[in-house]
Amino acid sequence: MTTIAVLITIAYLILIGYLIVGFDKIKRFALKDIPAKTKFTVVIPFRNEAEKLPMLLQSISELNYPKALFEIIFIDDESDDHSVEVIKTISKKVRIEETLISIIKNERKTKSPKKDAITAAILKAKHKWIITTDADCVLPKFWLDSFDEFIQQEDCELIVAPLTYSKSDNFLERFQLLDILSLQGSTIGGFGISRPFLCNGANLAYKKSLFNDLNGFDGNTDIASGDDIFLLEKAVLKHKSKVRYLKCEHAIVTTQPERTWKILKHQRMRWAAKTSAYKNWFGKFVGIIIFLMNGGLMVFGLMTLIGIIKWKVFFYILIIKFAIDALLLFKTALFFNQKESLKSYPLSFFLYPLFSVYIVFISVFKTYKWKGRPYTK
Repeated sequence: MTTIAVLITIAYLILIGYLIVGFDKIKRFALKDIPAKTKFTVVIPFRNEAEKLPMLLQSISELNYPKALFEIIFIDDESDDHSVEVIKTISKKVRIEETLISIIKNERKTKSPKKDAITAAILKAKHKWIITTDADCVLPKFWLDSFDEFIQQEDCELIVAPLTYSKSDNFLERFQLLDILSLQGSTIGGFGISRPFLCNGANLAYKKSLFNDLNGFDGNTDIASGDDIFLLEKAVLKHKSKVRYLKCEHAIVTTQPERTWKILKHQRMRWAAKTSAYKNWFGKFVGIIIFLMNGGLMVFGLMTLIGIIKWKVFFYILIIKFAIDALLLFKTALFFNQKESLKSYPLSFFLYPLFSVYIVFISVFKTYKWKGRPYTK
């Protein structure tokens, strides 16, 4: 058992170290204030987001990009609150031009409402570049400028961009922030080693022609989530050299962490439900190694208590994992300017393996709810 523990730890150390090297290989993209050229259609599905839409709309009103070069399509996914009225009322209040925004109804055709919503919007999109984000997000002032300048300078067809949480007022929020920072660090690292395997649909851009060329979400519409990852996988298979990461602080979209552990559990179950359908071998490999390391910590701890593994060996395993995870988190937090979250790292370090393994197991046996709807795998 000691040999197995050591081998898993070495594999984990090499993997995370490799991602850290990749993280540093992706250079920060600096804006040069060149004239804007790219036309965008911003696609925003929503369902019962009346509470969060005002912040998104306020940020839209503050976008620096020329109004003639973009449109925004909101897709109402069967909301039963007053989200539509909020969009109309707040848009006028913050002086967003009526011609800039349109609201359409979702056209349900599959088991994935969000994929249906995005597909419906793309069919109506006027411009060749699509950017997706979520209704609970806040967009930075130079968001579209960042994508535009990157497109003008780089040959790309799909662009993955940064996302983080906006709040870290308590331990639950900092726990989630550290989690998303680890995911973002791994995302950037994957691009740096030419193994893209993660992205987030809350900040994702691609050509409309690429979406059509890949037949959109065909092949995974039976899975509720994954509008981002599965599209990335298809793009990497067909146009890997044109799939890029935009490492620019002006492109960072922020969203809000979940308010309770129960809601967080359902969110993570939704994320876990799609992992079995991943086709990217590197993404599967990363998931397996991380699961073995997190699950292994608990098993190794028990083995240590009953004397199968020596305390010194278990202590070294903890130190190695603690150090390599801290390095990736530090580099990522530095980029996102969120170093304050690291104060919750020691406690999160011990809690996260328990939480992540728990989510994996319950996602196998239980259904989950999201946006008031029940889902199965």
